[in-house]
Amino acid sequence: MPELPEVENWRQLAEDHVVGKRIRSVATRPDKIVFEGVSNQTFAKKLKGRFISSAKRRGKYLWLELDERPWPMFHFGMTGAFRVYEQTSERHKYWKAELLMEDGTRLGMSNSRRLGRIRLQEDPMMERPCVRLGYDPLSDPPPKVDLIQKLRKRKAPIKAALLDQSLFAGVGNWIADEVLYHTQIHPTRRLNTLTEPEVKALLTSLRRIIKKAVSVRADDSRFPKNWLFHYRWGKTKGAKTYEGEPIEFMTIGGRTTAVAKKKS
Repeated sequence: MPELPEVENWRQLAEDHVVGKRIRSVATRPDKIVFEGVSNQTFAKKLKGRFISSAKRRGKYLWLELDERPWPMFHFGMTGAFRVYEQTSERHKYWKAELLMEDGTRLGMSNSRRLGRIRLQEDPMMERPCVRLGYDPLSDPPPKVDLIQKLRKRKAPIKAALLDQSLFAGVGNWIADEVLYHTQIHPTRRLNTLTEPEVKALLTSLRRIIKKAVSVRADDSRFPKNWLFHYRWGKTKGAKTYEGEPIEFMTIGGRTTAVAKKKS
């Protein structure tokens, strides 16, 4: 599932190619699941002729700010993505919406498994789901003192807390596992048992991992070789890290969790 770095990459893609341009027309495919709270026809009508002033993101949600409201909001689900192209022949097989700019640039959103959502909102930051989101580790990191106080009041496992979007917006399964691997905090540790240095280490590691993933535009082939990311998929028997450390797989909060103990 796309996590914060992937969505930030698509935000940057929109910023690079459509921000500062006017929408000539909008093409859509009818889909009563993906288009939530608005028909595809109304979505197209509201956006036609509008000027795109900026592309914003919080957690895994992305929206375009226009010269008039409402604004289009996108959530990508497990298989959604943005792509930029010039010809309709380049559309993704499962495209849902396409914005054609006056200069001929097209921004398309695809969603093959239909788990993503397209909405129109007057003020995304003040409406659901964004209004319920917690800190964005990239654009709005929590002050360490505040985070320590919040975590000390909870007894949930740290892995579950990292996946709680009301606490850390945009953090998903692989990022959570990566952070815990590098800080060597076991995912079952209860929040109220963490020491102040451990909480600080978690926050530092979370920021560092997300910043690195964003800096390479979420291209996982460019992630550091020693990241757990490259070895955690598929629950492969006998899987090991780059350093040869055995990987154990367990389920925490309904999510597969990869755990490896670093060599001394």
